[in-house]
Amino acid sequence: MSKGITSQNEDYSQWYNDIVIKADLAEHSSVRGCMVIKPYGYSLWENMQSVLDQKFKETGHSNAYFPLFIPKSFFSKEASHVEGFATECAVVTHYRLKNDGNGQIIVDEEAKLEEELIVRPTSETIIWNTYKGWIQSYRDLPILVNQWANVVRWEMRTRLFLRTSEFLWQEGHTAHATSKEAIEETEKMLDVYADFVENWMAVPVVKGVKSPNERFAGAIETYCIEALMQDGKALQAGTSHFLGQNFAKAFDVKFTNKEGKIEHVWATSWGVSTRLIGALIMAHSDDLGLVLPPKLAPTQVVIVPIHKGEEDLAKITEFVDGLILKLKALNIRVKYDDRDTQRPGFKFAEYELKGVPLRIAIGARDMENGTVELARRDTREKFTVAQDGLDTYIQNLLEEIQKSIFQKALDYRNSHITKADSLEEFVELLDNKGGFIAAHWDGTPETEQKIKEQTKATIRCIPLNNPLEEGTCILTGKPSKQRVYFARAY
Repeated sequence: MSKGITSQNEDYSQWYNDIVIKADLAEHSSVRGCMVIKPYGYSLWENMQSVLDQKFKETGHSNAYFPLFIPKSFFSKEASHVEGFATECAVVTHYRLKNDGNGQIIVDEEAKLEEELIVRPTSETIIWNTYKGWIQSYRDLPILVNQWANVVRWEMRTRLFLRTSEFLWQEGHTAHATSKEAIEETEKMLDVYADFVENWMAVPVVKGVKSPNERFAGAIETYCIEALMQDGKALQAGTSHFLGQNFAKAFDVKFTNKEGKIEHVWATSWGVSTRLIGALIMAHSDDLGLVLPPKLAPTQVVIVPIHKGEEDLAKITEFVDGLILKLKALNIRVKYDDRDTQRPGFKFAEYELKGVPLRIAIGARDMENGTVELARRDTREKFTVAQDGLDTYIQNLLEEIQKSIFQKALDYRNSHITKADSLEEFVELLDNKGGFIAAHWDGTPETEQKIKEQTKATIRCIPLNNPLEEGTCILTGKPSKQRVYFARAY
C-alpha cells in the first residue's frame, strides 16, 4: 500500500476508487449517483474530446446541439427503444415550485406539464423528430451530425466514470439514402474509435458485433470495441449502431430518391463517453497511482528543481526557461514546479500519483555536469542524460513511452484470450484467470441468457472477420460454427 492507495491484488474496486479520488480526477457529489469531474480529470476529458472532435470533422461530421428534454410520447414510437431505456429514465412532471406558507418548498400541482418530459438518456428520438423537417430529397442526404452533451440514466449502482446517473459523452447521428451507405458509416466510425483508443489511449481493443441480447435498443446491428482491464474484466469502450430504417419509420422521415420514389431514410448512431477515463485508469495504472499515455496526459513532462539557495535556483531556472521554450515548440505539455512550499520528494510522489509520464530533476551538480535526471512513470526507471539535445531526446522518449504502455497492455490482453470447450473449463477460467474466453455458443438468445445467469459472463462481441470453426455449444451441446468472446464485464 502506498499514498493510501489500496493494492490492486487486495481489492481492485477500492484500488480504482482510491486512484480516482487521490489523483484528483473526480469526487462523489451531493446529488445521488452523480459525480464532480475535477479540473485534472476534466483536462484529461478535454484532451480526449479534442482528438475525437478533430477525427469526426476529418470524416465529414459537424457538431450540433439538441434539447436536453424529450417528450415522453417520442419514446413510445420506437418499441424496442423505449423498452431498452424505460427503467433508466428520469421524468420531469412539473415546471414550478412554490412555498406552502409554512416555509416548505413544494411542487406546484397547478404547474403540472400537459406532457411529461424525459431527461435524455440518448437522443435518437428527438433528433429523428428534427430530421423530419430537414429531409425531403436525396439531395439533403447524407446528414452527418455529432453532439457533445450530457445524458442521464438512472443507475442504481454507481462508480466514478464507469457508471454514473449523469455522464458526458458524444453521440453521432447520421442519415443516409441507402443501407450500404449507413453500414459503411457505422463501420467507419468503429474504426475511428478503435484508432483513438489504441493509438492515443494505448489500450488494445477487439472489434466486433454484439449478440442480439447485447445490441443497442432499436438497432439492427451494434458494432463495438471491447477492451480488457488489468483485473481480467472487459469494458465496452465504444459502440457504433446501424439503425436501419427503424427510427425513420417511427418518425416518418422519408425522402424522394434519384428515381423519384419515396422511401424511408437509413440511420446510424455512435458514441463514447467519460467511461473512457475509467478504461484509461484500469488498463495502465498501478498501486502508486495513475499511469497516463503521453498523448493524453494533461502534463507530459514535469521539471523539479533541487536547490539549496536562491543562487542555485536562479541558474537552474535560467536553463529550464530555455528548455521549456524548446519543448513547447515541439507541442510538448510541460510544467516547471518551483514551489518553495513543498520539498522535492513530495513533488515526486505527487506527479507519480497523477501519472505524469516523464519527470526531470535538476540540481546544482547537474548544472555543473551539464546533465539532468529523468524518471519514467511507466517503468519507474531513472537515468541521467546530457542537457545538450534534451528537447529532441524527450520528444523521442515520450513516443517510446506511448508505445511501451500500449505493448504492455497488448501483451496482457493477448495472454488473456483463452479457448474453453466445456462449461466446467469456462467457469474455471472465469474464476481463476479472467479475460476473454473464446467459446462456442449455439446462437440463441435463450442460451446466452442462461450462461449469463449461471456465470455472470456475457458475450462481449463476435469478432469481425471471425474464423469459422465447427464445434458444439458449451451449454447445450448444439452445433456452432464459430467461437465468440465471453467475459465478465463492467
